[in-house]
Amino acid sequence: MGFERFVDHLAHEKRASPLTVEAYTRDLRQFVGFLEANTGVSDLDKASGKEVRRWVMTLMENDVGARSVNRKLSALRAYYRFARVIGTVEVDPTAMVDPPKTPKRLPEYVDMPRMAALFEQVEWPAGAEGERDKLILEMLYGTGIRLAEILGVRPLDLDLQRGTMRVLGKRNKERILPLSNTLVDQIRCYLSVREAPMSGIAGEAPLLLDGRGEPLTRRRVQRLVQHYLGTVTTQRKRSPHVLRHTFATHLLEQGADLNAVKELLGHAGLAATQVYTHNTVEKLRKAHQQAHPRGGGPSKERPTNEKQEP
Repeated sequence: MGFERFVDHLAHEKRASPLTVEAYTRDLRQFVGFLEANTGVSDLDKASGKEVRRWVMTLMENDVGARSVNRKLSALRAYYRFARVIGTVEVDPTAMVDPPKTPKRLPEYVDMPRMAALFEQVEWPAGAEGERDKLILEMLYGTGIRLAEILGVRPLDLDLQRGTMRVLGKRNKERILPLSNTLVDQIRCYLSVREAPMSGIAGEAPLLLDGRGEPLTRRRVQRLVQHYLGTVTTQRKRSPHVLRHTFATHLLEQGADLNAVKELLGHAGLAATQVYTHNTVEKLRKAHQQAHPRGGGPSKERPTNEKQEP
């Protein structure tokens, strides 16, 4: 069946992440369920453009956000591209379906004073737990690493003498990231008190372990980041990805080259990196509005050299 072949192609040939495979599979199954309920047919290859449009309209009528609808539509488009290649369909039913418009949303980030407060004022737990928690925040902010990437880092991926770290990113693409002296020192502090892994070779085990020597879970890291960022900011989004946004935004604010930031983040193209320039432009816009006489900000009483009439 084309569905199973597509999932296998996505996982092994395209080398998509497990989360992407899971999301695409879920979205395709949802469309299959819609087809069964409305046409009695459960074969993706027999769907028409009319049914795809009805599905999109149904999702939006049920208050599914435009971004979520577009993601589901992307899953369908990917499937039908594959189906045309293997010859199970001749016409792509998504070809004439327009995606719903989504409002532009700037990446959320934490400003520099609050990040400074995080590392200078927060009281970390004693022992291995505190050294590990601080390292997680230092690594996420200091390298722009993704959550999945930080969970995959092993001690053997670190070259503390040269101050570099090897990271395996999306589609198994490897990149080498520089480590600051502060981050190198924090890694050494953590390794000196790190719990030994319960199984496997020490260098092969993940760098980040819990108190029993087991690898940290995604959810545990997310909760730790949310907790510690909550001590310095009240913003709603406080996730590992917010720290990735913060890393990129702060680099660009300090004049870093856009191509260099692209390589550090592991982006395939500049378009994904350019979104962070909008934050810096928006910051300049606000400064202009507040300070320039014709910037549109609150009016200021202007000094005058003219003498007032008595």
